[in-house]
Amino acid sequence: MCPLFGASSTQEKKMAAFSLSNFSPVPAAIQCSSSSSSSQLRSRRIFLKIEAFASFSANLPPSSSNPKVVVTRERGKNGKLIDALATRGITSLELPLIQHTRLPDSDKLSSVLRSTSFDWIIITSPEAGVVFLDAWKAAGTPKVRVGVVGAGTASVFEKLQPPSKQSLNVAFSPSKAIGKVLAAELPNDGNGRCTALYPASAKAGHEIEEGLAKRGFEVTRLNTYTTEPVNNVDEKILEQALSAAVIAVASPSAIRAWISLIPETRKWDNAVACIGETTAVSAKKQGLRNVYYPENPGIEGWVNSILEALQVENQLQKI
Repeated sequence: MCPLFGASSTQEKKMAAFSLSNFSPVPAAIQCSSSSSSSQLRSRRIFLKIEAFASFSANLPPSSSNPKVVVTRERGKNGKLIDALATRGITSLELPLIQHTRLPDSDKLSSVLRSTSFDWIIITSPEAGVVFLDAWKAAGTPKVRVGVVGAGTASVFEKLQPPSKQSLNVAFSPSKAIGKVLAAELPNDGNGRCTALYPASAKAGHEIEEGLAKRGFEVTRLNTYTTEPVNNVDEKILEQALSAAVIAVASPSAIRAWISLIPETRKWDNAVACIGETTAVSAKKQGLRNVYYPENPGIEGWVNSILEALQVENQLQKI
């Protein structure tokens, strides 16, 4: 059974950190030396601390038994989003919709990096970045220049240690975090034959290599992984998910997986909060309504889109 995540874990951390010693003492000016005064003072302090603790508890997020948001990435990849929502008092349910499977090209990638030098490596998703990094390390960390589609993808490379960062240069991100803009803006450096290696999902579209080819780039695409819907979904968890106000999705594959889970007899028109425009376009094409997305993909923008969706949902419930 898929576990619930959200406010409960944050509550435990806050409770563990809570201590009566965290509250400031009563000013010295009102302290008395007599035993009766000292007793009254201790009672007053205890009262103040209990009152503060009650206020603190009242502001904690509600129980996660009634989640407001469904997070749908693979288990282990939802932590930042869950924590960001929990700090805002929003409960969430983890329901992985897709799983990643590496393809033979992922093994080929390391040998290509060892034998061939490219002007650019194009990375357009966090998973593509993870697969690339594994192959790049296996190839001996050759010097490469990387172009990423946006901040969310770039974050995959932030964990690199300084020695590795000297060999891997994240040198480009487009003005708007979508593939067609990347293809239009990637610097050509004035070379007659600018080369690009594009390790991608087998299900990714072809707008990037086609757009770059029109500008004179020579693009080598390797389909290093693919995505598949999660096979088994607990019925009780699915029922909770269908009742939640917002579902948060990070890829067109997740959109398709979600739609396949909605029963034919069930009308579902709650909000969809997408990580970026590409996923949002897919959601609208699939017939979903109330679609929200940030201008620039990333956790912060994604959370803001979720908050906007929840605010609209709350207003509709009041009508």
